[in-house]
Amino acid sequence: MKNNISQPHAHARAVIFDDGWSNAKCDLNILPARGQKGRGAVSNIDGRFERHIHQAVDDGWLGQLMEDAPPRIKTTLGIDGARSVITRNQSPDVPFDRSINPYRGCEHGCIYCFARPTHAYLGLSPGLDFETRLFWKPEAASLLRKQLSSKAYNPAPIVIGTSTDPYQPVDRDKKLTRDIIKVLTDCQHPFSIITKSALVTRDIDLIAPMAARNRASVAVSVTSLDHRLSNLLEPRASAPHRRLDAIRKLSDAGIPVTVLAAPIIPGLNDMEIENIVAACADAGACSISHIVLRLPLEIADLFEEWLEAHYPERKDKVMSLIRQMRGGERYQSEFGNRMRGTGPIAEMIAHRFKLARKKYNLTGRSMDLDCSGFKRPSADGQMSLF
Repeated sequence: MKNNISQPHAHARAVIFDDGWSNAKCDLNILPARGQKGRGAVSNIDGRFERHIHQAVDDGWLGQLMEDAPPRIKTTLGIDGARSVITRNQSPDVPFDRSINPYRGCEHGCIYCFARPTHAYLGLSPGLDFETRLFWKPEAASLLRKQLSSKAYNPAPIVIGTSTDPYQPVDRDKKLTRDIIKVLTDCQHPFSIITKSALVTRDIDLIAPMAARNRASVAVSVTSLDHRLSNLLEPRASAPHRRLDAIRKLSDAGIPVTVLAAPIIPGLNDMEIENIVAACADAGACSISHIVLRLPLEIADLFEEWLEAHYPERKDKVMSLIRQMRGGERYQSEFGNRMRGTGPIAEMIAHRFKLARKKYNLTGRSMDLDCSGFKRPSADGQMSLF
């Protein structure tokens, strides 16, 4: 048997197989994926490293069951036993070379999240598993202090939350992000935070004094001002009005705030560009930049499932516009192109942002933070006297 297709959590199961003697396969009625309230992904598609593909099929016994809402999946939290916390990158289109992600997986459930495929390395699905089976790094603060204490370490801005949100709901209890910021402030190490959660305002007392020395900044992701669209795209992230309120509170505290209008999805939220820029400028943001939708690896199928479930009448148009920005494909991975896309549609989006920034006197994103005050901690947790 070469292919095993089943769905362990469905009411019906079946196996499609090729015995090697025939080119024919069983003709099965594959069931459409069904989303559930509060979750972004519609299904738990298999990761690219799995040996088998799972599909839900109707074997004739479903009846009323398909009319019922699918069972709710609860969030679980496991431990990530990482032995270091700073991740390095050499990407030429990223304005920093190091980052920290306190969590693996993200309960915000953003369907477009480019970090989803990383769950495949754990033998888990980039779909619902990514937003329900999370992992945290309980030793992150002590690991960070240990790495900063190394005599070989040279300071440069660290960005917190490049893959998964450091202020996702679980951080209300764990406060892991706050512990990391405390270490950085103790060492006067420059940092920037990326989030789409209003929970970031909890740590203004730590961020503001660093910002006053040009050693801290915050980037808030604003994808849409439409509450319905935002709720479907990012079901457990802060609502748009709460993000704008967070921008205002951070700005009022003297913290420079940049807005990441990301992702821009032609046919879904590109009509909001000027309104997003205007609202964020009014809230006190000092800069704004954008990224067009990225669909690497499993995300492409997840996003098409999501469109079929929530915007079936727009699916063909949206995917056509995306391909027009990606040389006829669903995604381009080349540095430079992966963030901005190519072709007339991508150019028009970039031009509209340029005009909107000029109108509201906003700049592009900057990572020009001061590293001169760095105080190397000692290995035992005390600041060095030398």
